[in-house]
Amino acid sequence: MKTDIEIAQEAKALDIREIAAAAGVDEKYLELYGQNKAKVDYRLLKEKEGADGKLILVTAINPTPAGEGKTTTTVGLADALKRLGKNVVTALREPSLGPVFGVKGGAAGGGYAQVIPMEDINLHFTGDFHAIGAANNLLAAMLDNHIYQGNELRIDPKRITWKRAVDMNDRQLRNIVDGLGRRTDGVVREDGYDITVASEIMAVLCLASDITDLKARLSRIIVGYTYDNEPVTAGDLKAAGAMAALLKDALKPNLVQTLEHTPAFIHGGPFANIAHGCNSIIATKMALKLGDYAVTEAGFGADLGAEKFLDIKCRIAGLKPSAVVVVATVRALKHHGGAAKTELNEENLEALRKGLPNLLQHVENITTVYGLPCVVAINRFPMDTEAELSLIAEECRRLGVNVALSEVWAKGGEGGEALAKEVIRLCEEPNAFRFCYEDGLSIEEKMNAIVTRVYRGDGVVLTDAARKQAKRLEELGFGSLPVCMAKTQYSFSDDPKLLGAPRGFQVTVRNLKVSAGAGFIVALTGDIMTMPGLPKVPAAEKIDVDENGKISGLF
Repeated sequence: MKTDIEIAQEAKALDIREIAAAAGVDEKYLELYGQNKAKVDYRLLKEKEGADGKLILVTAINPTPAGEGKTTTTVGLADALKRLGKNVVTALREPSLGPVFGVKGGAAGGGYAQVIPMEDINLHFTGDFHAIGAANNLLAAMLDNHIYQGNELRIDPKRITWKRAVDMNDRQLRNIVDGLGRRTDGVVREDGYDITVASEIMAVLCLASDITDLKARLSRIIVGYTYDNEPVTAGDLKAAGAMAALLKDALKPNLVQTLEHTPAFIHGGPFANIAHGCNSIIATKMALKLGDYAVTEAGFGADLGAEKFLDIKCRIAGLKPSAVVVVATVRALKHHGGAAKTELNEENLEALRKGLPNLLQHVENITTVYGLPCVVAINRFPMDTEAELSLIAEECRRLGVNVALSEVWAKGGEGGEALAKEVIRLCEEPNAFRFCYEDGLSIEEKMNAIVTRVYRGDGVVLTDAARKQAKRLEELGFGSLPVCMAKTQYSFSDDPKLLGAPRGFQVTVRNLKVSAGAGFIVALTGDIMTMPGLPKVPAAEKIDVDENGKISGLF
């Protein structure tokens, strides 16, 4: 059986200009990065006429070690829609080097449902993440330099909230002391690093509508507080213009193709448990402008990625999805039902029945809480039995939702035609899209709405520190912003060990901070870190390149 990278390397890619032409992108908007990838100027959005297409969101159950295949399903669905004669464009996130070299691996799909060039996408690509890291660290440098040069703004070094960034899992950098050495080497203080995808600049880039909006958002970023407890922004430090200069090309979406030559935008990649977990608004709007159907995804399970896509991204961008796909596997549902990882390939209807509430809660959230048409995509494995598949279909029908088997990993677009037909049908269904909460609620009320309505917990508990922070943020005028819950991806709760669909729990918020540039409040729960570490055996140990420059070991 061929590996993902072997399949990708054997693919015959079309010249990216052909892909662009097929998508209706005039060559004047293209900035070529070789023959198989290009940036598309954001001027296209203002200059291209025509109605927007239908927006399809792909999400999933809570992830497990068994895997779900959300990106693979997203790519395969786009290819399947194309096979059915539809004009379709997909929009995905860019992978971070952290997961690529850590545990998860790349994020370009899998099998015969991939975006290419897979190696480029998973590594440096067009340099967007490097630009984001540079802009982040420029702001950090200007902040510390301001303090060193006399501190006219009276910034309290003990209350600096801005960290440096690097796109690598490096636990050694979580907490550092810098400014050591001579007096001219800076002011000594405690500091730390975030992984680049956790930087607020990543979120800012993905939520900006154009370069003017980008500059305004960068100016609003809060880097710390004064001795008088007043916020200090990047605008106060006069850093926004230079940061925007570093980001002007990174703001342009990247155009590539699937194995079946479907146009694909790969742009931006905020973490879904730390940030809002969606590709850029500009890329999504370009996909909508160019295609009759735009297929996109949100990170991790629907309790994180879809909730933030709907409550944050759609709210900010004025988007309205036409249909939602919830991806699951029989193996993952059995894991949620308590089956051991070594037994997931065996038929186990009891474990499946116990794990199904996880899927059913996600489905019910989409249809009832958000009012959207939904289909369940079962990413099929050869060991799945008819009895197991029938049980899933039967339980989903009780909620009025159909199940479609997806075999895109093995068959590409052909294996997703049944799913594509159901998605097309759903896009014509009545749509009563609504948010989980309204803007006018307090910060605590918004968090309670998410916990009780989406997670089905008993409510939110704020530590004393978080309660003080909520009060101060509302005093500063940030109370109307949406909330970005930073919690574990493995459970509806803030405890990664509570699988399935737990009840009777509360979610403890230990810290609240405002991402004023991005435009949301971040609520930190559980043991969420903004700088992950490498595992005992990192994926990087298996990655290599030969004398001809051919890379191996990516997956």
